[in-house]
Amino acid sequence: MSTLPPLLVFAGSTRAQSHNRRLAQVAADLARAAGAPVTHLELADFDLPMYNADLEARGTPAAAVRLKEIFYAHPAWVICSPEYNGSYTGLLKNTIDWVSSPVKGDPAWGDGLKPFAGKVVGLLSASPGGLGGVRSLSHLSPLLLNLQCWLTPRQFALARAGEAFDASGQLAEPARQGVKGVVDQALWAAQRLAP
Repeated sequence: MSTLPPLLVFAGSTRAQSHNRRLAQVAADLARAAGAPVTHLELADFDLPMYNADLEARGTPAAAVRLKEIFYAHPAWVICSPEYNGSYTGLLKNTIDWVSSPVKGDPAWGDGLKPFAGKVVGLLSASPGGLGGVRSLSHLSPLLLNLQCWLTPRQFALARAGEAFDASGQLAEPARQGVKGVVDQALWAAQRLAP
């Protein structure tokens, strides 16, 4: 039986050939190989409208509540963030906005920070460009810190991602070790911060 904490892995993209979805698969595989229980989430499976307080006043979407439950259940996360215009995606921001929004009158989800506070988050990015999407991580980090997440000191940005994966979706070294370093830190820290 694993003593490692459950790890949540997801990408801020739903594009079929997304480099970040491939990167998330590599991260999930590495965590499973280390013995961690892994939930590899696809945001395409959750039907979330664009966040709007008027819409929310009519009722929080069931998909948002399900995501709150999943986020809360995992003490460690790895997020793979694409870079759009030097920042993270609207999809990722919309997901975070819904998951962090309190559900009025709900004893379980009345606190918007509950799904986030104390989570250990490792950040990865992938991009066809030479910087690997690292600017998206510089914007995502303060957002997650504001939600009271712990961030791993190690982050990894995969440059020239279009050439980085082989036909089976695997990464060559040293990129694979870069991903593994983030996964290992997230699991290590979550284990030690567990109540």
